[in-house]
Amino acid sequence: MKLFKKGAEADLYKTEWQNSKAILKIRKTKTYRNPSLDSKIRKQRTIKESQMISLVKSLGVPTPLIHFVNLKTSSIIMQEISGTTVHDLPESRIVELSLEIGRLVGILHKNGVMHGDLTTSNFILFKKTVFVIDFGLSQNTIKPEDHAVDLRLIKEILNSAHAKIMMSSWKNFLRGYKNVVGNVYYSKITKLVSDIESRGRYAEVV
Repeated sequence: MKLFKKGAEADLYKTEWQNSKAILKIRKTKTYRNPSLDSKIRKQRTIKESQMISLVKSLGVPTPLIHFVNLKTSSIIMQEISGTTVHDLPESRIVELSLEIGRLVGILHKNGVMHGDLTTSNFILFKKTVFVIDFGLSQNTIKPEDHAVDLRLIKEILNSAHAKIMMSSWKNFLRGYKNVVGNVYYSKITKLVSDIESRGRYAEVV
């Protein structure tokens, strides 16, 4: 078992499950919390994440298979997707795949799922399929404001990590998203994204 990613909420290890490559995700103990409360929170979030991944897969969104959930250790063993994160792909490929990413996010939102951490590192291209990973911050919500926060985050990531291709990637993302959610909801969400941005600019000026 090999640690390959340390996060604020959890650590990820490369391991095996029945002779197949797998990822072990262990939620960290937070020493600043009451121990019984901490255990309860980690357990609830572990259940929530595993349920969310299974739900999203049933909607037709490619996600890792869940192999095993251990509530005593607040851990999940899931399939390792042995591809390349979209973040690490050539720029032309990122622009191209932004259409599919927008479509996948549209499916999530249309079915009342907010991902909560939409970055290009949480999409993996394996063969010709884009997988969505890391549902640790996801939640069931039909609030347009929550969905707008999702879109605002991916737009910020495109702007900061992929500045040269930001406009073309964002345009493709929105096209894929609109194709799924429809014109009316698309207009509502993009207006909310603009509202969030204008509030941010105002806060900076003040």
